[in-house]
Amino acid sequence: MILTLQAVHSFATTYRLGRPSMGRAKFERLQARALKRWLTRSAPKASAFTGASDRLSEFPVMDKAKLMSDFPSYNTLGITAEQVRTAMTHNFRVGTLNVGASTGTSGNRGFFVISNAERFRWLGSILAKAIPDILWQNQRVAIILPQTTNLYDSANSFRQIQLQFFDLTEGPVIWQSRLEAFNPTVIVAPPKILRHIAEQKFQLQPVRIFSTAETLDSIDSSAIMAAFGTQLEQIYMATEGLLGVTCRHGILHLAEDSVYFEFECVGDGLVSPIISTFRRDMQILLRYKMNDLLRLAPEPCSCGSPLQAVTEIAGRIDDCFYLSNCVERGLITPDILRNTVLLADTRITDFRLVQTGMSEITLTLPHSVPFAAGLAAKNDLHRLLTNRDLHAVITLVHQPLHLDLTRKLRRVERRWDPSGKRE
Repeated sequence: MILTLQAVHSFATTYRLGRPSMGRAKFERLQARALKRWLTRSAPKASAFTGASDRLSEFPVMDKAKLMSDFPSYNTLGITAEQVRTAMTHNFRVGTLNVGASTGTSGNRGFFVISNAERFRWLGSILAKAIPDILWQNQRVAIILPQTTNLYDSANSFRQIQLQFFDLTEGPVIWQSRLEAFNPTVIVAPPKILRHIAEQKFQLQPVRIFSTAETLDSIDSSAIMAAFGTQLEQIYMATEGLLGVTCRHGILHLAEDSVYFEFECVGDGLVSPIISTFRRDMQILLRYKMNDLLRLAPEPCSCGSPLQAVTEIAGRIDDCFYLSNCVERGLITPDILRNTVLLADTRITDFRLVQTGMSEITLTLPHSVPFAAGLAAKNDLHRLLTNRDLHAVITLVHQPLHLDLTRKLRRVERRWDPSGKRE
């Protein structure tokens, strides 16, 4: 009963803080108060922050490498990374705590540790943002992701919601019939899976569809919305927690009601977030640098929410291309590269663009794309580089692009780093 109340309170708080009547100025005052309370009460319980200041700016920026190199110091009970690894082979628990991990897109998995109270607070928060009508309309929610977690189990504690998990790595052929029999009203899945479901014409009629866990490209969103006849929404979520959800106006809003965001400029109008998760008390992420690239909306959303609006999640810092000229090395962000390929010819509906060396790029297109379309994309990429005084040899390849269930879809990917090693 106490845990259920945690979810109810979190739902109410999240809903109240995101209402248009809140206003940005009042929201920032409440956020600052909650952040300071967390810095003085919760953060010092982790040994990494013992005796620390109540001023956020006085803390150094941390990242995943720092977290994983001294994992016990960043959670209040000193849980080790080895304990998490062991728990993930059994029941995803260390005592009463819930643990899990990222999919390890960059080859470096991150772990999380949360309490049962935090698990139910997370549930209340995501329900308030994604499906607030749960109070008067029951929902069947299908989660299609690479690995389950005890986070999702908490949803079935409420009669208004039925949740089923479908293991992405097993492949759609294994769970298609079960998914269709469940007949979900809400589907949460990576865009590559949503597009596969759409193209294979699964017998489903969801009311709400949420893309998550991968960068959402326009070629996927248009295909998904055309197939289902409904708006495609987004849940911006990572190992670090819930970071954002789309509003009913179709605009992504950051979860500033539970996460304090700072931003580091990257280039081409993009920023990379540094987060402090001030409503989590078990694992302390304080000025934690993310790898994501965001384009912030310059104006408030027409929905009236006081939360920061985001125009797009453009990709990952890891996938910025670093290319050289005769003087220095230049950076091109994934969204610029992605748009260059897609705008070259409307017949390009899938591709892979990979930097494999200091001046080597491979553009791969499926056989269904005419050679002329591929040549147009290659020429436009050359033009982009020339305009930036950069150089690379671009190799055009035509081969099948299969649905890969073993890793996240990254249409633009850097497999080479500035030190000269392949990633």
